[in-house]
Amino acid sequence: MKSFWRLMVPLFLLFAVWPAGKVWPAAETYPVKPINFIVPNEAGADADVLARPLCQRVAALLGKPMVIVNKPGGGSSIGMREVHDAKPDGYTIGMAHATILINKLLGNLPYDHAGFTVLGSYATFIPIIVSSTKTRRPFKTLQEVVTFAKANPGEVSIATSGIGQSWWVATLAFQEGTKLQFNIIPQAGTGAFAAAQVAGGHTDLAVLALAAAKGQIEGGLINFLAVFGAKKAPGYEKVPTLVEAGFDVHWESTQILLAPPKVPAPIVDKLVKAFEKAANEPEYRKFVIERNAVPFYQNPVQTVKFFDEQRKVVRGVMAKAGILKEK
Repeated sequence: MKSFWRLMVPLFLLFAVWPAGKVWPAAETYPVKPINFIVPNEAGADADVLARPLCQRVAALLGKPMVIVNKPGGGSSIGMREVHDAKPDGYTIGMAHATILINKLLGNLPYDHAGFTVLGSYATFIPIIVSSTKTRRPFKTLQEVVTFAKANPGEVSIATSGIGQSWWVATLAFQEGTKLQFNIIPQAGTGAFAAAQVAGGHTDLAVLALAAAKGQIEGGLINFLAVFGAKKAPGYEKVPTLVEAGFDVHWESTQILLAPPKVPAPIVDKLVKAFEKAANEPEYRKFVIERNAVPFYQNPVQTVKFFDEQRKVVRGVMAKAGILKEK
């Protein structure tokens, strides 16, 4: 009998101090139910298209479904809020892109990537510079643009996305990095509007995503002059980067994986490993390239460092444009 009580007393004590409502650790191995994955854009958008096959692969690795939940609106801030405010149990996670920085600096969100649990990044959309073949000065090379703009400040027109949007930031970064003066003309929408303007000869240049310009490039309506940063555009390796042209101008819309703050480390570790494996699968990388993006896996530490650097760029651009709201 004494031996029995020696065994039972420690168990009674353990249950006595175990917090009420807590699940016994051995009873649950994450994940035990479907995981919601928030995409802050509409179904069919570039971010949505890249996220779906990635989540399918992660679901297979984790053994539970991942449900894509589209939450567009507010410059992507609605979906980002939903991820941030979710219960930190690993069952609501999501993605964002460069707009997470822009929203914070415009005052639309009280936090950027630093306010989340960062799980890594998996792909990036890099803006490009194209020129019209229909204007009175159909630039064929970036050097022609630079030479003319130096001699004629403010005369070269550039169509781009709306004020505060990602490619608008890229355009201002290009102007600042080249120390040139352009006539920047923001459009009501994103890439398709800018592509129509430059293809129709209404502007000399445009800064937009390759996906929005590819048809016009292949149709000979516009000239592909340069790629932002140091990464080549897949399939267009002969087109120079701005770094190759001598301009240290970097901007891109990298797809970042996020979870609410304070997610337990074991859950984070499991998610990070699954996303890393899925993002690096050859078939997925091939899919990303086919969508005119660049495979770009980074672990959480690398991703945070990368977004910290991007934040410096966009903050400087917005401060000079007079639209910076962050204190």
